[in-house]
Amino acid sequence: MIGERIKRARKASGLSLRGLADKIGVSHTAINKFERGELIPNSGQLLLISQTLGVRSEFFLRSSEITITDLEYRKRSNLKIKVLNKIKAAALDQAERWIELLGLYPELPIKPFQLPESLPATITSGEDIENAAAAVRRAWNLGQGPIQCMIDTLESKGIIVVVTSTDGDETFDGFSAQANGQRLIVVSAHWPGDRLRFTLAHELGHLIIKDKLSPELNEEKACHHFAGALLLPQESIIESFGMHRKNLDPKELLLLKHAYGLSMQGCLVRAWQAAIISQKKYQDCFRQFSRNGWRKREPGLPYPSEQTVLFEKLVYRGLAESYFGESKAAQLLSMPLVAFRQSRCLQSGELLVCKC
Repeated sequence: MIGERIKRARKASGLSLRGLADKIGVSHTAINKFERGELIPNSGQLLLISQTLGVRSEFFLRSSEITITDLEYRKRSNLKIKVLNKIKAAALDQAERWIELLGLYPELPIKPFQLPESLPATITSGEDIENAAAAVRRAWNLGQGPIQCMIDTLESKGIIVVVTSTDGDETFDGFSAQANGQRLIVVSAHWPGDRLRFTLAHELGHLIIKDKLSPELNEEKACHHFAGALLLPQESIIESFGMHRKNLDPKELLLLKHAYGLSMQGCLVRAWQAAIISQKKYQDCFRQFSRNGWRKREPGLPYPSEQTVLFEKLVYRGLAESYFGESKAAQLLSMPLVAFRQSRCLQSGELLVCKC
């Protein structure tokens, strides 16, 4: 158990066996034996390892064992394996703390993820993808308007969302997976809010349509279509732009972007998919985006980013209900106990206690 955790933390830090060995003053053979469980580090060595790898010493002593399976991510040729390992390690750590937290509740505070019942049986066309996105909106009572917070929406449906800030993840968008049966979506904090929302919707698409997809359809393209349809329903974009248009003003796309949290380019794609503009007009607009450099950076203020807060809320809820104490709460939040107590000081540096 300790060996596997040392290996995971080492990979997350990007250090080689020799690199870690040099920093703590042992041979790389000893580190290899630590990781394979053939040798147990003493308390001093374990403290040095935790300090070097930037994790708390209790990380190595957790009893639960989490594995990530069914990993799906958008493969990019320039996403290095070392970076992906760091991202997976960060996701494992957060998933581990999530599952430990949920296990401390007498009853699960969130419902397990379930597929909507009204999904198409098979998905063979763009129309089926539109219907699948509409089915999710109906089942989740999202209406036809903007989804105010994608992270809140997914977490309320039993999907763990991990937002990573791993060094070198500038080419990483996200992946979906399972952690001990718990649905998980991991995204990078590097991107602006509209791209993060699209990635969340795209990864949800893998969970929703993967097993229903016809072999003739490309899964990545289908998930792109699903993401756009979920964030900006066909009915809503027709209401915004009208049934048929000869042209679209870029400012219209910018305004719609900030209303629905979908990029200008994504809104343009949706206008073409809804047959509001012709194929030729779509291509003309796309070329204009390229000439203006908008495919890399769109004009105007960036769409605000989103943060996950449910985990922290459930820690404080469990603490308030006496499901666990301050020490466990601090451990779950990966904070020293002193820092955790300081974070609870809401008035004049004193702990706010409400006797209701």
